[in-house]
Amino acid sequence: MEKIKLLYIQFENELQANEIELLRGAVLSKLGDAPVLFHNHVGEKFRYGYPLIQYKRIRKKAAIVCAGEGVEAVGSLFAACDFHFRLGNKDVQMAIESVKAKQALMQVWNAEFTYQLSRWMPLNEENYAAYQGLEGLMERCEFLQKKLTGNILSMAKGLGVHLEGRIICKIADVIDSYKVNYKGVRIMAFNITFKTNVSLPEYLGLGKGVSLGNGILFKKTDKKT
Repeated sequence: MEKIKLLYIQFENELQANEIELLRGAVLSKLGDAPVLFHNHVGEKFRYGYPLIQYKRIRKKAAIVCAGEGVEAVGSLFAACDFHFRLGNKDVQMAIESVKAKQALMQVWNAEFTYQLSRWMPLNEENYAAYQGLEGLMERCEFLQKKLTGNILSMAKGLGVHLEGRIICKIADVIDSYKVNYKGVRIMAFNITFKTNVSLPEYLGLGKGVSLGNGILFKKTDKKT
C-alpha cells in the first residue's frame, strides 16, 4: 500500500487559537496568486476536496501541515517568502523551528489505536437538530460515532486511500463540548477521545474547518494542542 507523504512545518512563534486564520491570510498575502491548495478556492468557487495544506496551532505554536500534493505545493512558500508576516495589526518575523518530512500508512488493522480530537465539528445545522432530538447518551454517542466514521472515510478519499474492511470507531470519552462560531453560524464542537482500527496521520484534521486547525488529530499520549 502506498504511504501518504506528510510535511510538518513548526514555527517558534506562539499563536493564539483565534490567530490561525490570520496565519493563513498572511501566507496568502505573501504568495500573491497562491496555488489553490493554499486556500481551496477556484475563483469564486470552493474546492470541496479534503484540504491538503492545513494551518495549525500545535503546542501553542504556529504550524503548517501538508499532505499528498500539498507537500509539493508548499515549496512555493519557501521560494517566495521571507516569513515576515502581518498577523492582523501585528508585524511578526516568523522563525522556523523544524521541518519534518514523514510517511504514514492509513489503513484498517486487526488492532485498535487511541486518538484525541480537539475542537472537532461534526455537525451542520440540520444534523445538529437531529442530535439535539436524541434523549439518551448512548444514542447521541452512536450518532457521533457515525459522523466520525464518515469523517475518516472523507479524509481517506481526499488522500487517495481506499480503506478495505469494516471500520470501527468507538468514542471513549467526550472531554468537553461547546458552541463555536463557524462561517457565521454557531455550531457544536467537541474534544473527544476515541478508538479505531484505522491508523490515522497525526495532526491532520477531521470534520469541518480542518484547514484552519479544527478537528486536529493526535495520539492520546501526546499533549493537547
